[in-house]
Amino acid sequence: MTIEAHQETLGFQTEIKQLLDLMIQSLYSNKEIFLRELISNASDAADKLRFEALSDDALYEGDADLKIWVAFDKDARTITVRDNGIGMSREEVIDNIGTIAKSGTQEFLKSLTGDKAKDTQLIGQFGVGFYSSFIVADKVTLFTRRAGNEASHGVKWESSGEGEYSVETIERKQHGTEVILHLRPDEDDFLSDYRLHGIIKKYSDHITLPIVMPKVTTDKDKDETTIEEEVVNTATALWTRAKNEITEEEYTEFYKHVAHDFDAPLARIHNQVEGTNEYSTLLFIPARAPFDLWDRNNRRGVKLYVRRVFIMDDNDKLLPPYLRFIRGIIDSNDLPLNISREMLQHNKQIDAIRSGTVKKILSALENMAKNEQEKYATFWKEFGKVLKEGVVDDFSNKQRLAKLLRFSTTHDDNPTPAISLEDYVGRMKDGQEKIYYLTAESFSAAKNSPHLEIFRKKGIEVLLLTDQIDEWASTHIIDFDGKQLQSVTKGELNLGDLEDEEEKKEAEKASDTLKPLLERIKTTLGDKVKEVRITHRLTTSPACLVADEQGMDASLERLLKSAGQPIMGNNPIMEINPQHPIVNALKEEADENRFNDWAFILFDQALLSEGGHLDDPAEFVKRMNEMFVSMGNLSSSRIITLN
Repeated sequence: MTIEAHQETLGFQTEIKQLLDLMIQSLYSNKEIFLRELISNASDAADKLRFEALSDDALYEGDADLKIWVAFDKDARTITVRDNGIGMSREEVIDNIGTIAKSGTQEFLKSLTGDKAKDTQLIGQFGVGFYSSFIVADKVTLFTRRAGNEASHGVKWESSGEGEYSVETIERKQHGTEVILHLRPDEDDFLSDYRLHGIIKKYSDHITLPIVMPKVTTDKDKDETTIEEEVVNTATALWTRAKNEITEEEYTEFYKHVAHDFDAPLARIHNQVEGTNEYSTLLFIPARAPFDLWDRNNRRGVKLYVRRVFIMDDNDKLLPPYLRFIRGIIDSNDLPLNISREMLQHNKQIDAIRSGTVKKILSALENMAKNEQEKYATFWKEFGKVLKEGVVDDFSNKQRLAKLLRFSTTHDDNPTPAISLEDYVGRMKDGQEKIYYLTAESFSAAKNSPHLEIFRKKGIEVLLLTDQIDEWASTHIIDFDGKQLQSVTKGELNLGDLEDEEEKKEAEKASDTLKPLLERIKTTLGDKVKEVRITHRLTTSPACLVADEQGMDASLERLLKSAGQPIMGNNPIMEINPQHPIVNALKEEADENRFNDWAFILFDQALLSEGGHLDDPAEFVKRMNEMFVSMGNLSSSRIITLN
């Protein structure tokens, strides 16, 4: 059948062009990784064909002996990497080669520093794969045909990496992909059996697929030359070998293969489980978070194998979403080879594997937190926000996860979370019955919150929670080590044995004395507040807003509103400081208009101090200006100084 030519020239995304230029400059000292990336892609293509062929054996098209071929041509100055894997359709070529299908590309580019060493690490973190070809090639040609497509219906892709690429429909009998690198003038050292063999052994020896290169032998007696295929790699599953037989370099290169990362992992977990449910795991914790980590629907990084045969990746049943940063493989001896995603939904063996694997990961993190605190600090910086999701999602492991959490507090004034709940409980004051915390939109807003005034005065430590996930996580950790967690912005403050009895009596007396004032302020503010009452949590501020004991924190309410979530608004409780000059002046204010202005100003000030937004900023400014004018006409004995 003759295929009608269909060629078009398309432009790279702007971000792609920037990445290509950056790679050529930044990765030049580690050029040989291009071969590792191409072989890794070829291996993935073979794995996908094996998986799809489980339900459609015809996809093999009579060629089930999957391999990766690497060859070079000195005269043409080319290196070719070919596989007989799944291949790509025209649409897949444009989606997978013409663009980088990753979120966060622009954010990635903004993060670049101009320092080549640091930018190289960032590139590895982003994971550019196929595009590493342009480190050594000034032109790349790709031929491919997807297995199962109409016979001979293939695609040719070509680009010099300078802004454009061409896509053409071609005739191609063999399924799979062939990548031809046209080397730059100064890259002739790659045109060598010895060099390519060395790179494959160094980076890709663990690939379970045979990687073959042509081996030329000459029989001088017969004057005959024979070309045979030579398998270069070991081609055995790394995770099936004993730990003491595997070198650090082999572990690292395997990680780079499965994670498509340029950096070594932060930690690894290699485990073999025997018994009623036999499986092996080789899992890694990356040293850096990928840019799309915060997408809970993002691809997972763990591949499922059954008896060393790849089954699937991107499966959310192998690990819970809060462990989506984990990379590696799980290989079961008991699952059927034809298991589908639907069958995984309610599979007891998968549930057991998932549960056991989660426990192993948490144990590794606990050991790291205890014995390698600097390494754990690195882990927490990169993945702490994601791990917090587990407190909400994973009830069975909530207490273990709670021990792994790290916080900033009022005692260290450090925005980098470093304090555990065990640390906090260990230094609680005598008589302290609760673990106090405050949620806010930023560390600065948290540490300057008026709600902390009494805690600072009494030297009581408060956890400062400033990640968005904290709003949910804090409501799911009810207690720790027998100590209840208590938000300092909800309900009436009760410090128990830490309260000063004399201060408590004075507060009760002030509440009775100021009752008419409280009722007057409540009448003025109306539905803006649920209640107005005296507080003893403030020492310098005139007023603050708190949520009801069973209500929603103001910061969580704002977060939900900003996300477009329909919620029933809860009117806050306004607490006023009976010792503050403004409050004392209001007791004597006879002018009703001026009293009303002050009441609204106090409310708006309290709202602003906790990071809230005014419903009518212009009205607030108007009241403030009128108050300043009226203050100028008062006698010195009545001048009120705003705090």
